[in-house]
Amino acid sequence: MSSTIENDTGRRFRTLGEILIRYGLVLVLGWIGAMKFTHYEAQGIQGLVASSPLMSWMYKVFSLQATSNILGVTEITAALLIAIRPISTRLSSIGSLIAILTFLATLTFLFSLPGWEQSLGGFPALSGSGGFLLKDVVLLGAAFWTLGNSLANQNL
Repeated sequence: MSSTIENDTGRRFRTLGEILIRYGLVLVLGWIGAMKFTHYEAQGIQGLVASSPLMSWMYKVFSLQATSNILGVTEITAALLIAIRPISTRLSSIGSLIAILTFLATLTFLFSLPGWEQSLGGFPALSGSGGFLLKDVVLLGAAFWTLGNSLANQNL
């Protein structure tokens, strides 16, 4: 009887964790994506995007705000698609892939901007930007989990 109670408790915590992983990821992507439509955020990401070998080209084609808006649309789209998993596992998988690509791109900023605090001797001491980006490792893991969860429940 004791093991049944423990198993039920374990399942409840796992279910709660799964909900928090999926919809926490949705919240973060959606909120940060929505912020991209503000001038404040567009200016805030300028140094990151401009120093990125993957994204710096965007400023040659689009304005500061348009570049930020494009990134915002991408993040909001990923959030919405991940959120609709109860309706469509296929679309949720696509949202997870978009999120994975987003976090892989942002993690490259660790190598393309001054992410190491020189006053502390450089690597491995993170600057404010480096610390800000480090959370994307966990978000990348959450995006991989949501992708796996959606793919595991598809009739391929």
